[in-house]
Amino acid sequence: MEPIDIGLIVSGIMLVFVVLGMRVAFAAAIAGFIGIVWIFWAKFGYAPDKFGKALTVSIKIAGQVPHSKMQTQVLSLIPTFILIGYLAYYAGLTRALFEAAKRWVGWLPGGLGVATVFATAGFAAVSGASVATSAVFARIAIPEMLKVGYDKRFAAGVVAAGGTLASLIPPSAILVIYAIIVEQDVGKLLLAGFVPGAFSALIYGGLIVAMALVLPNFGPPVGGYSWGERMRSLPPALPIFFVVFVIIVFIYNPFGGDPFGTPTEGGALGAFVVFLMALAKGMRWRQFRDALLETAKLAVMIFTIIWGVLIYVRFLGYAHLPKAFSDWISALDQPPIMTLIMILLAYAVLGMFMDAIGMLTLTLPVVYPAVMALNGGENVLAADSAFGMSGPMCAIWFGILVVKMAEFCLITPPIGLNCFVVAGVRDDLSVQDVFRGVMPFFIADAITIALLVAFPAIVLWLPSLA
Repeated sequence: MEPIDIGLIVSGIMLVFVVLGMRVAFAAAIAGFIGIVWIFWAKFGYAPDKFGKALTVSIKIAGQVPHSKMQTQVLSLIPTFILIGYLAYYAGLTRALFEAAKRWVGWLPGGLGVATVFATAGFAAVSGASVATSAVFARIAIPEMLKVGYDKRFAAGVVAAGGTLASLIPPSAILVIYAIIVEQDVGKLLLAGFVPGAFSALIYGGLIVAMALVLPNFGPPVGGYSWGERMRSLPPALPIFFVVFVIIVFIYNPFGGDPFGTPTEGGALGAFVVFLMALAKGMRWRQFRDALLETAKLAVMIFTIIWGVLIYVRFLGYAHLPKAFSDWISALDQPPIMTLIMILLAYAVLGMFMDAIGMLTLTLPVVYPAVMALNGGENVLAADSAFGMSGPMCAIWFGILVVKMAEFCLITPPIGLNCFVVAGVRDDLSVQDVFRGVMPFFIADAITIALLVAFPAIVLWLPSLA
């Protein structure tokens, strides 16, 4: 049996594991290990006395691959970004941000919903985790919306959808993972997420306003705030923007010259600044301990997915599946943009059965080379490419597209993690309620993705300046 046939069979086994409910990390690790053993035993001619040798080689590979990849310095970005978000919550910065957004845009139809989206976008700029963002605002924003008469399902949907913005707006853990998998510049990818993230927030806000205008008593506006009250709401929310400013200046140095440090160091500096703010706000030892524990839990979950999938990725390399898929995609007799759209639609389907991080880590080793081949290769110039952009720019553009698809997966039933988190925080909501509430945001995400595909400049403007 050829390696590629083994690759297809084992990949099918892995998908069965996932459909049956096994965690992606363990399904990928087990399937990858089985595949590596199978391939090496096939190389030894399926000789019974060679199975032990194939098993020994596979154990060494399965042990070395996660260690060699997990010691990458850039991965230390993930816990620092997550910690920033939890410390900001315990410092009271999230409530101040929501209050400021409520006073400034609450007068709009559906104003509290719009305020929630903008507040989650602001919080996303200091938190790299969608789950943390959803959990925080489920406690803050949903009670406020219920007080003025919002449907509880839609209120939950606003929070769950708004939380997904943390996947795109830097500092984003998923963007960091994408950069590591495809070996692209982390700094440029994080920079590329700002404009699409803000763009997504505006489309979410526009959707809420449109629904409030069309549907009677859907989202009553919140008025009565004077200009003085609005201005007084800004200083308590400014620390969040100060942290964002510190991180951006440290990593990108917009004043000219070399950056002051790496993204990892910038994340650590940001966490330290928020820690000092939290202390100044009166954070207690128990709150600090809870922030550290929540950060550790989420970081361990992400790292477990990564090391499990890396074993499977190594198996894919031995099976030659990435090259075979790339060759097949390149040979399709249709416009490259149509092939790209089909790939994005496939991500929408996969997102119904996998969590966002697991889906990307599993698929990118196969899909990324194919997309780059469609464009003309890693080193192609913009003038010679299929999508009108150079190889590095195509890598950034595709990264933002797949991360936006990962956002979509965070609210897609039956696995949508953000929906489970919101339901878990609120005793008066079921998961089914939250899934019903997020349905209108599927339309907003479809519009956003279509515009990002049609107008790549939305993604590439900022990184092209770096």
